[in-house]
Amino acid sequence: MDLFKVFKYLKGYRGYTALNIFCNILFSFFSLFSFVVLKPFLDLLFMQNENYEGILAKGQPAFSLSTSWINDFFNYHISLIITQQGKSGALLLICIAFVLLTLFKNLFRYWALYALAPIRNGVVRDLRNKMMDKVLQLPLSYFSNEKKGDIMSRITFDVGEIEWGIMISLEIIFREPLLILFFLGTLIAYSPYLTLYILALLPIAGLLIALIGRSLKRNASKSKEILGNLFIVMEETLGGLKVIKSFIAEKFVSEKFKKTNQEYTNLSIKIYRKVDLSSPLTEVVVTAILMLVMFIGGTMALSGSHELTPSSFIVYIIIASQIITPIKMITQSYNIVQKGIASEERINKIIDAQNHITEIKNPIEITSFNEKIELKKVSFAYTKGDAGHVLHQVDLIIPKGKTIALVGQSGSGKTTLTDMIARFYDCDEGEILFDNTNIKNASLKSLRSQLGIVSQDPVLFNDTIFNNIAFGIEHATPQQVEEAAKIANAHDFIMQMPEKYQTSIGDRGGKLSGGQRQRISIARAVLKSPPVLILDEATSALDSENERMVQDALQKLMQNRTTIVIAHRLSTIVHADEIIVLDKGKIIERGSHQQLLAQKGSYLKLYEMQTIK
Repeated sequence: MDLFKVFKYLKGYRGYTALNIFCNILFSFFSLFSFVVLKPFLDLLFMQNENYEGILAKGQPAFSLSTSWINDFFNYHISLIITQQGKSGALLLICIAFVLLTLFKNLFRYWALYALAPIRNGVVRDLRNKMMDKVLQLPLSYFSNEKKGDIMSRITFDVGEIEWGIMISLEIIFREPLLILFFLGTLIAYSPYLTLYILALLPIAGLLIALIGRSLKRNASKSKEILGNLFIVMEETLGGLKVIKSFIAEKFVSEKFKKTNQEYTNLSIKIYRKVDLSSPLTEVVVTAILMLVMFIGGTMALSGSHELTPSSFIVYIIIASQIITPIKMITQSYNIVQKGIASEERINKIIDAQNHITEIKNPIEITSFNEKIELKKVSFAYTKGDAGHVLHQVDLIIPKGKTIALVGQSGSGKTTLTDMIARFYDCDEGEILFDNTNIKNASLKSLRSQLGIVSQDPVLFNDTIFNNIAFGIEHATPQQVEEAAKIANAHDFIMQMPEKYQTSIGDRGGKLSGGQRQRISIARAVLKSPPVLILDEATSALDSENERMVQDALQKLMQNRTTIVIAHRLSTIVHADEIIVLDKGKIIERGSHQQLLAQKGSYLKLYEMQTIK
C-alpha cells in the first residue's frame, strides 16, 4: 500500500476525507502560530521595542506577503497596546493569545481524528465485506489450493493492518508534511542561511527511514505468512479434537502449535525492535543537525548580526525543534505503512483472484425443469493441462422424473460429475445442457435453484434447528419448516429437544447424532423443493437403524423428482431407473440393476463384494 494508494479506499468517504484534510491544515497553521506569537513576548522581555511612539507614528503597515509585514504588523499592534494598557497588559494579551492558539490547534486536531474514525472503521468494514463476497464467489477449485486458517488470518489480522495503514497514511500525506513545510517556510523567513543547513542534512534522516522500512516490509510479509499458519493449526485443532484425543496426539499438536507460535514470536520481536529503533535513531540524527544549526545561529546572534536578533533566534530554535516531532511521526508511520503494504498484498491475493466460474452478459434464467440434463463428451481435470482427467469423454442423459445412480470405486469421478452439473467446476471439453440450455449460458442462481444436494457429511451451521432447515429460504414460515421436518422424519426428535425448533445445535451440528444431522439436511432440501435432487452417499456413514430412517425420508423426498444418486451401498439403488458404472473417469457399464448383473462385469464384482440382506 504505497502512500497515495490509500485514496482508492476513500471513494465512499470524500466528505470525511475533506474534513480531515481541512482540519489538519488548520492544525498545522495554529501549531506554527502558537510558536510565532512568542516573538512579541520575547521582544517585550528583551526590551527591543522601546520607541513605541516612533513605531505608531509610521502607521499601520500595508499588507504584503512577506515576513517583514508580519513583524511590522505585530510591532505596531503591540506598541498600540503598550501605550494604552502598559507592558503588563500587552504581556497578558500575548499569553491569552497563546492559550487560544493552543486551544484551536488541539480542537482542529480532535476534529481531524473525529473525521478519521468513520473512515478507518468504514474501510475495514468494506474490505471485510468485499473479501467475504469474493470468498463466496470463488469456485471450489480455489480453496483446494488455499487453507481456511490463512484466509481467516487475512480477513481479520491483515485487514486490521490496513486500518492502521490508512490512518497513518492520511497523517503522513496531509498533516506531518504540512507541519514540516510550514515550519521550514517560517525558518526560511527568519534565516535562509541557517535553514540551508537543515535542508542539506535532513535527507540523512530520510535515508534511515527508507532503509529500515524496506527491511521491515520483508519481515512483515514473512510474519503474516507464519500467522496464517498459526490460524491453520488452530482451525484444524478445533475441527479435529475428537481425532486428536482418540489418537492421543495432544502432545504432537501442542508441539506443532508451539513451534509455529515461537517462530511468529521471534519474527515479531525483530519487527518491533526495528520499529522501536527507527524513531530514536531519527531523533538523534535530527537533534544533531539542530545543534549544529544552533551553534551557527547562536554565534550569529552573539556577534550582533542584524539578520538574527536574540528573540528571533530563540523563536527560530523553538520552531526548528518542532520539526523533530513530525519527522519522528513520519518515521514511525512509514514503518506501519510498510507492514500495511505486506497485508495489502496478502488481501489482494483473494480480492484479485480470478473466478473462472463466471456468467455471460445477460444470462438465461432457468425457471423450470421440463425434459432432461445431458452431458456431451464432457472431460475435466482439476489441474489444467493434466493428462489424467477425472472425467473423460462422458456422455450421459438424465431424463426428467428418473432416478440415475452413479457407482464405482473411490476416485472414479462420481462426485465430480454431480459437481459439474451444479457448475461448481466447468468442464474442459464438451458441454452440459439443462433442458437444451448450456449451463455456461445460464445464470448461476437460477441453475442452482433447480438443484437440491444432500451430501454424505451434512453441512450444518451453529444456529437453531429452524434456521438450519430454512437456510437460504426467505420468509419460510414455521408451518412450512415443520412440514419439511415431518417428511424428513425429523419432527419427532426435534419436538423432544429443550427448545424444539429454536434449539441451537452447536458447531457443525455437534449436539445431534449423525442420523439426526442427516435428517435436518434432508428437511432443508425438502423445504427448498427442487426439481432435481443430488444425493451424494447420503446414508453411507449411518448405522442400520439411522439408515432406515434416513432412507425412508429420502424416498419421500425423491417422489416426483429427478434424482441423481451416488452410492457405495448398492442395496440403496437397486430400484434406480439406470445405474451408471464409472471407472477412472469413464462410463464402463450402464443399465438397470438386473441388466448389469446379467453382464457379469464390474458391477457384479462390486455387488458381490457387499453383503445384501
